[in-house]
Amino acid sequence: MSVETISLSGRKKEVSNKKMNFWESLYLVAIVKGLFITIRHLFTRKVTIKYPEEVRELSPVYRGQHMLMRDDEGRERCTACGLCALSCPAEAITMKAEERKPEEMHLYREEKYASIYEINMLRCIFCGLCEEACPKQAIYLTKSRMMVKSNSDRNDFIYGKDKLVMPLEQAINNSKVKMAN
Repeated sequence: MSVETISLSGRKKEVSNKKMNFWESLYLVAIVKGLFITIRHLFTRKVTIKYPEEVRELSPVYRGQHMLMRDDEGRERCTACGLCALSCPAEAITMKAEERKPEEMHLYREEKYASIYEINMLRCIFCGLCEEACPKQAIYLTKSRMMVKSNSDRNDFIYGKDKLVMPLEQAINNSKVKMAN
């Protein structure tokens, strides 16, 4: 006897309700197979990395610490469009947009900027969707191994612009390297 079920994707999967024989109902064969796998792995060589001396190679798709980027002139790229916050499945990003004042032209490259930009690192799942959604390439997940420092206060895990914005010296050095190339 078979029962048809329909999955959410629309594909059908056939399920059979075959009656087990006596040996199958004892699960003895399944237990022996499981023990055989355990014994086989007991004699294989373990992979060990001596951490401080040896460092494991990072995956090419590794995503580390968040950083709010600056342009070649040292101005913040973020225009507070909110697409990163909308695309975040964990709802870890909050921001507040404000209008740029005439005396702040050297700080921000657009009329709107994020006066408050916060990421709750306790909620963040480092999926990279915020990076993909940003039309100005303002947010970037670095290859830094240091993701989030341990702490006992929950408020210390909410990273504001003070921890996220790229240091001005780094932005200037990056623009010098681009000009040299």
